[in-house]
Amino acid sequence: MIDNSLLAAMPRKAYARLLANLEPITLNFGEVLYEPGQTIRHVYFPGASLVSLLTLADGHLALEVGLIGREGMVGIPLVLGHRVSAVRALVQGSGAALRMTSANFIKQFRLSLPLQRELYSYVHTLMAQISQTAACNRFHVVEQRLARWLLMTHDRVKSDQFRMTHEFLGHMLGVRRVGVTKAAQALQEHSLISYSRGAITILDRKGLEAAACQCYKVVRDMHEGA
Repeated sequence: MIDNSLLAAMPRKAYARLLANLEPITLNFGEVLYEPGQTIRHVYFPGASLVSLLTLADGHLALEVGLIGREGMVGIPLVLGHRVSAVRALVQGSGAALRMTSANFIKQFRLSLPLQRELYSYVHTLMAQISQTAACNRFHVVEQRLARWLLMTHDRVKSDQFRMTHEFLGHMLGVRRVGVTKAAQALQEHSLISYSRGAITILDRKGLEAAACQCYKVVRDMHEGA
């Protein structure tokens, strides 16, 4: 079974040609895959792992603009002909992934029409996610944004429980730690989640969807329709 749905969607022969260049690895929480301005040396196809794309301001403030899991690939600038990252790619969920050197990826991408089709489609959905996230961060309250983010994470890790600190969530949502605490408490009071010592458990998926803004549904439908 292929854990990454982008690779799983490819014809068997096309995937088999890629397989010789794919290395199974484990991505660890907090690991930085790229920094802004850094040359992209590998692309990653997450399985159970999760990677945040963060844009930086003033050299130290970070805000999540994209989230990549088993539906996609980390290293999209290479698809568009660029070898340098514009964002920080940070592992926020430990787990398995497949890795390929940039040189091998560029070669395989040029030769494989199925890979091109899948990745061009994914680029479109990732751009939609980034645009919707920007609007969400500007117009919606923290509780709605936290619910959206938890749902997006839940979709990708395929587990009701995962670990995340207040500090890390603050970076993801662009708010202070106290804002995350209040939003998490509100969701807990409605029995939608439990949150203790960095362990988050989804208790009521449908209720969490009702608490989230429409941005979640827009991005989910875009991915499902890709």
